[in-house]
Amino acid sequence: MFKIYDISMTVHEDMQVWGNKNSKQPLVKNVSNFDDGEVYESQLTMNLHCGTHVDAPLHMLKDGATIESIGLEELVGQARVLDLTHVQDSVSRADLERFGIQKGEWILLKTRNSLNESMTFDEQFVYVNEDGARYLIECGIRGVGVDGLGIERSQQDYPTHRQLFRNNIVIVEGLRLKHIHPGNYFLVVAPLKLTGVEAAPARAILIGGI
Repeated sequence: MFKIYDISMTVHEDMQVWGNKNSKQPLVKNVSNFDDGEVYESQLTMNLHCGTHVDAPLHMLKDGATIESIGLEELVGQARVLDLTHVQDSVSRADLERFGIQKGEWILLKTRNSLNESMTFDEQFVYVNEDGARYLIECGIRGVGVDGLGIERSQQDYPTHRQLFRNNIVIVEGLRLKHIHPGNYFLVVAPLKLTGVEAAPARAILIGGI
């Protein structure tokens, strides 16, 4: 019997956002209710990089492709969750080499970020460094998902993002992997159907036992 695991962040006004910036908090506003109208309706205002989301190359590359260039077939398939909860600063080639990463895999990195369930953004979150990104490219993976709100920090010129984008590797950020055991799953990532922009919020699930 298969089991579905939701690995998305819940969107709400007090959720954890990049840099703890108020400007990045989503806003939910009631625009019609049963006291002043016939229906109940709400309006959501949010940054496209809020919560679980898919990055497109335009995010970091001038003239890079926009979100609709990433086909749904690129966002589903076999995935492997790797246990990197021991890593304190950044995920490097040395951390990844022992997993025997295979060409065509989707790789999801479970780090100590998954243990941070507070609404406060951790400025020292675990990220993938340039060396680690190069190794993932050499392995020929399809995509990489991380449990931080970004895949990198503290790197001049954003080499992790840019190298992955230039090698057609899809990046998903803001996954929630605390209760996910390392191992093999079927991954489904469904970004909002947007066009002409650099990212899209997404619902991400893992299916186990199939």
